[in-house]
Amino acid sequence: MEIINFIGSKIEMIYIVILSVFVGVELIGKVPSVLHTPLMSGANAIHGVVIVGAIIVMLNTDPDNYTSLVLGSVAVILGTLNVVGGFVVTDRMLEMFKRKKR
Repeated sequence: MEIINFIGSKIEMIYIVILSVFVGVELIGKVPSVLHTPLMSGANAIHGVVIVGAIIVMLNTDPDNYTSLVLGSVAVILGTLNVVGGFVVTDRMLEMFKRKKR
């Protein structure tokens, strides 16, 4: 019953999140493949902020609030995977532009 009340009170925010997902998918689908890797490299900094924010939220939450702890942990794990993966892709991209030794 608590979840239904929460959803009912935050329905506008839920609509905004759903619409932003659709807009994001459309925008990413329109980006040329040549620009995709540099843009993802720039997104690493944003995900670094997500990781720090999730850690701060987890530090300030009650130990009994398992929902916040689980969501914070998932945010930290997925943000870390995205940052590491982005740096790996960027490194591979930069390797393509290095001159080969003879």
